[in-house]
Amino acid sequence: MLQPLVAVSTDVKQFENYTWHAAPQQYLEAALSGAGVLPLLVPSFGDRLDLDELLSAVDGVMLTGAKSNVHPSLYGKEATERDGPYDEARDATTLPLIRKAVERGVPLLAICRGIQEMNVALGGTLASEIQERPGSLDHRAPVSDNQDERFAIHQTVSIKPGSCLAGVFGAGAVKVNSVHRQAVDRLGPKLQIEAVADDGTVEAVSVRDSRAFAVGVQWHPEYWVKSDSVSQRIFKAFGDAVRAHAAAKTGARTAAE
Repeated sequence: MLQPLVAVSTDVKQFENYTWHAAPQQYLEAALSGAGVLPLLVPSFGDRLDLDELLSAVDGVMLTGAKSNVHPSLYGKEATERDGPYDEARDATTLPLIRKAVERGVPLLAICRGIQEMNVALGGTLASEIQERPGSLDHRAPVSDNQDERFAIHQTVSIKPGSCLAGVFGAGAVKVNSVHRQAVDRLGPKLQIEAVADDGTVEAVSVRDSRAFAVGVQWHPEYWVKSDSVSQRIFKAFGDAVRAHAAAKTGARTAAE
């Protein structure tokens, strides 16, 4: 079987006098080495893209984290400067891509901003500055210029028994990193909770009755995929789902011939 293709979200950024559509290398490396798939960057051109054609050509979708946040107008709240920065071109691309991938049963892995996009796309809302909520932990990265310190694994999350991730890790607690200040507030009606932090913050979700692997995590497994078993298992599960989807497509084409 050819190495399956996975569509990867891109951020729109301005630098060097150009507009760039880009994704951090850690996610691309994790797709290659952790999931065994070939990442394909999808430009954030919104409704100019034919998502049906895209999803016919790939066997999975991966949504990356980003410094930007989903625009609050997309879940019924007023946008403020404090809740930014925003990337509306990415929103216009990823939200319909999520809905279409779920509808078509294409495997989906959503990370950090990705889980927030997933929740909004499927009818949920987000909470901002969650470290200010009474009883909440501070889920933001430690203040440091050292990325290893910022992405250090230090937080415990509890995996729900019977969930998709329980099939990956087993039920119980795992250790992850935490680099966020927004989180799932009202859960989208098509989603179910997979994991929570000690303060009750939603740390992972999946699509109810999904036809394929469709999971969002609030932490960053891409950063430690080469050395951390929890991170490795997420990407392996995603890669296995992508290969199964690719094999099913090949089988369907062969049968049709």
